[in-house]
Amino acid sequence: MPRLTKRIIDAAKPGPRDNFLWDSELKGFGVRIKPSGTRSFIIQYRNLEGRTRRCVIGQYGALTVEQARDHAKKKLASVIDGADPSAERHAIKQGWTISAICDWYLTEAEAGRLIGRNRRPIKASTISGDRSRIDLHIKPLIGNRVVSQLKLADIERLQGDIAAGRTAKARKVGRGGRTAGGIGVASRSISTLRSLLNHARRLGLIEVSPAAGVRIMASQKLKRHLNAGEIRHLGKLMTQMGSEGEHPTALAAIRVMLLTGFRRMEVLAMRKEWVQPDDNLVRFPDTKSGPQMRVAGDDAMTVLEKQAQRSHSPFVFPADWGDGHFIGVVRVLDRVCARAGLEEVTPHTLRHSFASLAASLGFSELTISGLLGHAPRGVTQRYVHLDTALVIAADQVSAEIARLLAGGELQSVREVKQARTLASLRAVA
Repeated sequence: MPRLTKRIIDAAKPGPRDNFLWDSELKGFGVRIKPSGTRSFIIQYRNLEGRTRRCVIGQYGALTVEQARDHAKKKLASVIDGADPSAERHAIKQGWTISAICDWYLTEAEAGRLIGRNRRPIKASTISGDRSRIDLHIKPLIGNRVVSQLKLADIERLQGDIAAGRTAKARKVGRGGRTAGGIGVASRSISTLRSLLNHARRLGLIEVSPAAGVRIMASQKLKRHLNAGEIRHLGKLMTQMGSEGEHPTALAAIRVMLLTGFRRMEVLAMRKEWVQPDDNLVRFPDTKSGPQMRVAGDDAMTVLEKQAQRSHSPFVFPADWGDGHFIGVVRVLDRVCARAGLEEVTPHTLRHSFASLAASLGFSELTISGLLGHAPRGVTQRYVHLDTALVIAADQVSAEIARLLAGGELQSVREVKQARTLASLRAVA
């Protein structure tokens, strides 16, 4: 097909059905000639889902061929960046649907064009969670609804439906065997919906968010933590199962999570270059709270150094194959806890256990917050310094946990305070 010109378009005759003329230079740019003789400039492309889409640019006559070509170049370029001009045109014409707004949000967030609460682009992990809630809970129930026709009552009804399990079903692919409902899932789904609608309102796609003022259900936060006896029993089973051939990388990761209070992905995705044993520091370029320097006790550092020497991977906890990091810690933790008779234990339980033990040893809320990488309510993060006292605290908490894992007894608060004073004097000297 030659390059589209006015002469070629004028000479084309209408047929019994739509006829298409395609440009030889700009792939996807063409003219649609309807049986009535109406001629319209169009583009044709594949969206992110691989589906062929067509979008009308404008009427022939209202636009010249070159004007239409310029518009087509811009729209086809936007497709490369993940846009879907046909869907956007349809949404504008019909009114934005929840499904279209969700797709817009995911595309913009993945491109780094939406700024989150911390004045930084939304994290990939957040987008992944949002996508899951959108696909499993939001779209199935209200995806076809037009945003302008939704009321606050519809949003709160959606929350109730998700909590009641209307979207619960067996999963066909991916990890986990079931898509569950419940209050926690419902509250997180509505938080996602409220957030993406706020972005759409702020950027002018919609005038009013129907989720404004929604009352989100209070989910019961899991406060499970291991007591001294449970930590001791967990350590015994990890040693026993390690000798029986249980995955050494997973066991080391579990041990580090308990000895440091670090989050699961902070441990699993840790790179060797971040670890500074001489300073008892791990420099995280990005965490849930942004870039951080976190302290770790000597016992934790010993495990990290030993684990880092096991392979040439850039990760402290490398995957069994490929170039990535290890991910299978949850399955191993479940097996260990099943043998130990410990119920409702997750990686976050280990983090809670670290914090609980630190509190029982007499450390302040501010110190514990510094160890965990977040500030208590009303305290600005910059006041949580990585000073000597924080390093001493991390070392003493991890030492007590290591003692329990080895089958020992927990020291009294008085003994810990005496050790803390002695450590402080040594640090000054």
